[in-house]
Amino acid sequence: MSATGHVIKPLTPETYPAWLALAQKHNGVWGGCWCSYFHADTEGTVKADYDGPTFKKRLVDEGVAKAALVFDGDAAIAWCEYGSPDDLPNIYHRKQYDAGETRPAPWRITCFFVDRDHRRSGVAREALDGALALIAKAGGGEVVSFPNELVPGKRTSSSFLHNGTRAMFEKAGFTFERHIGKSKTVMRLTVPPRSPDRPG
Repeated sequence: MSATGHVIKPLTPETYPAWLALAQKHNGVWGGCWCSYFHADTEGTVKADYDGPTFKKRLVDEGVAKAALVFDGDAAIAWCEYGSPDDLPNIYHRKQYDAGETRPAPWRITCFFVDRDHRRSGVAREALDGALALIAKAGGGEVVSFPNELVPGKRTSSSFLHNGTRAMFEKAGFTFERHIGKSKTVMRLTVPPRSPDRPG
């Protein structure tokens, strides 16, 4: 449990209802994405055959959809989506990213979402730290992500910050590598493995 009293739990069939309640509260998030944009079809599930919540639930059941959920009591108030490149292939500027990628990482972080009643309170960072802890427990390794670099004095819509900011990732220990697109960055961190029995 963090100093805020929040608890991190992985997205699983057991925690999916809490994830769904948060997504439903915000009309599916990001214009009805249901946090499925970065996913592709799997052997057992074709995205076009299902509505957003059902598609996401099937991926959770298949072990493809991974996320760190931040809980305030029984309610999920934020998440950080992570997974392998196979789990999350549909990143923005993928051709540009792939063309410059010399060290493919086994993990990537693609999306954050924070309940509108808990924004600007550090919850996104809690979700990021939670995702890194879950990656450590899964064996660790290099993690890449693609946060935005904010322009001083320019307001940026929260929908464009679905992957957080460069500053937040730097504070978490990530190293800047390069820009892709107009404002996105490639950031990298090596996460050491952690025993499943070790706290955190």
